[in-house]
Amino acid sequence: MEQDFKELAERIKGLRDACGYSQEQLAQELGVDIDVYKGYETDGKNIPISVIYEIANKFGVDFTEIVTGTGAKLDTYHVVKRGKGQSVSRYEGYRFKDLAFRYSHKIMQPLLVTLDPSDEPAKLVTHAGQEFNLVLSGTVAVIFDNKEIILNEGDSIYFNPTHLHGQKCVGDTKARFLTVIAE
Repeated sequence: MEQDFKELAERIKGLRDACGYSQEQLAQELGVDIDVYKGYETDGKNIPISVIYEIANKFGVDFTEIVTGTGAKLDTYHVVKRGKGQSVSRYEGYRFKDLAFRYSHKIMQPLLVTLDPSDEPAKLVTHAGQEFNLVLSGTVAVIFDNKEIILNEGDSIYFNPTHLHGQKCVGDTKARFLTVIAE
C-alpha cells in the first residue's frame, strides 16, 4: 500500500511538472500551505481526496486515472457536439496542453491544420495511439471506418486511429482544425 501512495505522489508531481506549474503556484491555487503541499508530493499518504479531485479537475485528468495510474481505453471514437457561442479554445474545460497530457501521458504539441475546399480527400491512414480533432472554423468531414462524420465549428472527436481514417473540408470555405496525436 505504501508503494501505491508513493506512485500517486509521483503521478501528481509529473502532472504538475508537465503542465508547467511550480509547487508554490499549485499550492497557492489549491489554497494549501506550501509545506503541507510538499508533503503530498513526498509520500502521497496524507493527501485528501478533495485535493486529488481538485488537481484532477485543474489539469483535465480523470480522477480515477490520477489515483490508479490507468486511463480509459478508447475502442472506436467519441464525438462531442458543442453548443453555439461556447469557446473553442477549451475542450470540456481542459486547456489544449492538458488535453494532450490526458490522452498521451506526455505533452504533445497540438498541430493546426487548414483544409481548402478544393483539396482532395485525405488519404486514409492508420497509426498507433489516440487522435483528437477540434474544429476551429468551417466544416470538416472525418472519414472513419467507411463513413463520414461531419464536424462543425466547436465540435470535436477523439478516436482510436488504428482504424482507417482521414479528414477533408466540406463546404465552400476553408476549414481549420486542431489535432493532437498521442502515440
